[in-house]
Amino acid sequence: MDPIREAMLHRSRAAKIERRGKLISLFCITLIVVVVVAIFTFVASRGLATFFTDGVNLWSFLSKTTWAPAVKDAHGAAQVGALPMIVGSFGVTLLSAVVATPFAVGAAIFMTEISPTLGKKVLQPVIELLVGIPSVVYGFIGLSVVVPFIRHVFGGTGFGILAGTFVLFVMILPTVTSMTVDALKAVPRHYREASLALGGTRWQTISRVVVRAAMPGILTGIVFGMARAFGEALAVQMVIGNAALLPHNLISPAATLTSVLTSGIGNTVMGSLENNALWSLALLLLLMSLAFNLLIRWIGKKGEMK
Repeated sequence: MDPIREAMLHRSRAAKIERRGKLISLFCITLIVVVVVAIFTFVASRGLATFFTDGVNLWSFLSKTTWAPAVKDAHGAAQVGALPMIVGSFGVTLLSAVVATPFAVGAAIFMTEISPTLGKKVLQPVIELLVGIPSVVYGFIGLSVVVPFIRHVFGGTGFGILAGTFVLFVMILPTVTSMTVDALKAVPRHYREASLALGGTRWQTISRVVVRAAMPGILTGIVFGMARAFGEALAVQMVIGNAALLPHNLISPAATLTSVLTSGIGNTVMGSLENNALWSLALLLLLMSLAFNLLIRWIGKKGEMK
């Protein structure tokens, strides 16, 4: 063979390394997809067994208020009503997001628009410190400070959705604040300059131009915070009361999907109705996580179109 032709057809070392890197990347991506599909398949198979194997009615599972899988009612049906946990999970998630959003947006505006230097030196380290605190520490602080405070001010036991809201508010505040800061920094500088050139005040520029332009990113941060609040287990379990009852108010003991899962999964036998019912709660959590991710993607696409 012609030496020149042979040299041109021979793979170089760089080409071999690039090909090897592509194969490794493809393997890693495939492995991640397989793991995710396996998790969904496993949780779905266990969770759906409650309805297909044990014969529990889906509507009864979602709408009834009695959670006692080991006890049968007068008709011989298992009492696996998940409504109290669903209400508790959505209650603490929505209330914590409502409380955290004004603080997070205000702190982000201060850090990016009003005093970036002070925000970078003081607020940024504080936010990073809050992110690094373990969940159990938040739970102990809530148990030692928040619960007695609520008991003293509002009465009752102190455990309930209100205590969970205060704990989750502090836990999701760094997430929402950091993503809001990134969204505000992503707004082009000429937006601000154009607003000021047209006679807008500093606050008008911030509220009517910068915040509106960054709204998709801010909403994404809020949804991310809600997703974390919805899936939080240990800290909420320590302050909410762990009573699988439909809460009558914010200071009555309640339960969330995660608190019932963590407290009950170790006390059941694999394959039993009690175990399958807990896996159904896990499947509901997984579906809600998927819904949060789809909502984030939808918000991102709406922001791109604008």
